[in-house]
Amino acid sequence: MIWLIFAVLSVVGAAMLAAPVFLRRTGVVADSDATPAVLMDQLDEVRRDRERGLISGDEFAAAELEIKRRILSRTRATAARPAAKPGEGRMVLILAALAVPLVASGYYAVKGSPGISSIAFAERAAERQEAAQVAELTDRLYQRLISDPDGGPSEGWMLLGQTYLRMGRYAEAAVAFETVARRPEANSAVFSMLAEALINAEQGVVTPPAEAAVERALALDPGNPAASFFKAVSLEQAGDARAAYDLLIERLDQADGFQPWMQTLVAQANRIGAQIGEPPLSLASFAPAMSAPGPTAEDVAAAEEMSDADRGAFIRSMVDRLAARLEQEPGDLDGWMRLANAYTVLGEEAQAIEAYERAEALLADAPADDPRRQTVARALANLRG
Repeated sequence: MIWLIFAVLSVVGAAMLAAPVFLRRTGVVADSDATPAVLMDQLDEVRRDRERGLISGDEFAAAELEIKRRILSRTRATAARPAAKPGEGRMVLILAALAVPLVASGYYAVKGSPGISSIAFAERAAERQEAAQVAELTDRLYQRLISDPDGGPSEGWMLLGQTYLRMGRYAEAAVAFETVARRPEANSAVFSMLAEALINAEQGVVTPPAEAAVERALALDPGNPAASFFKAVSLEQAGDARAAYDLLIERLDQADGFQPWMQTLVAQANRIGAQIGEPPLSLASFAPAMSAPGPTAEDVAAAEEMSDADRGAFIRSMVDRLAARLEQEPGDLDGWMRLANAYTVLGEEAQAIEAYERAEALLADAPADDPRRQTVARALANLRG
């Protein structure tokens, strides 16, 4: 349907550009018609002023002579200018009318997303209404907190900050977390969330205030995984990728068995490691007892012997089995994240978004400093963008 609309618009645009070319008159304009009417009007006005006695005879003669000189000059210039040929410039306009829609369509086919189905404006009414309700409740919470003579409870400010984070209002989230950070009960999680808000507010750049928040979070709890993650980001931006990589590896080595945040740190370590020539890491290297379901060695060996078509069907069956299991066990957060990643690899963006949204809903009950929050938020932003 969208290509049909583009085609109709292209034809209409081309017709509008071409109409003046084919419908214009081809008559030649006479030299007398080229004399500016304004000069003739000026000459008539001077004559009327002379008849009414508003100017003297000498002034009239001088003005008449000057106007006639201008008329003669314009007449000679018009006569000397070569007349335009009837078809001159037509081909350029025709080529432009054809080239513009062709170039636009080609650019959209390469850089656009014609395969993504559109969502009707009316169908998003419920989503807009829910967003408006959340914004209204958030504003009420803010007004209640600032009107509290005691400054408002820390739990309320933390809830406000986390809500602002989910809404993408990072600067306001930072203000909420800063309110709690100035209080004596502020713990490491408060400072790591403050750092996250400050970094997101600056489009991923670790500013000095954010770095100070990270350092404070690590001082209160050296094992804070979120603080370790942002410290690695700070080191990488400072040009010390090796130190950032080593910090992530050290934190992963300290983990006592599998922890949900380890996936994010492994992914970050692999990204930085690629810059410094380190081999890819596996989560199993740090959590060998992890019980995450996946293909067995026999499955992998069988897949290597399959044709491309059979291998594709095999992968599809595994993804479908995982999806079916999650319908029976909807509380498996890591399972939804694996399923979303599998759909992303397969190019099924709608299913990937749905799976990430299920994971996002489960993360509502996860600790505020859980790095998986950022992983899911970043993945959804990429898919929806």
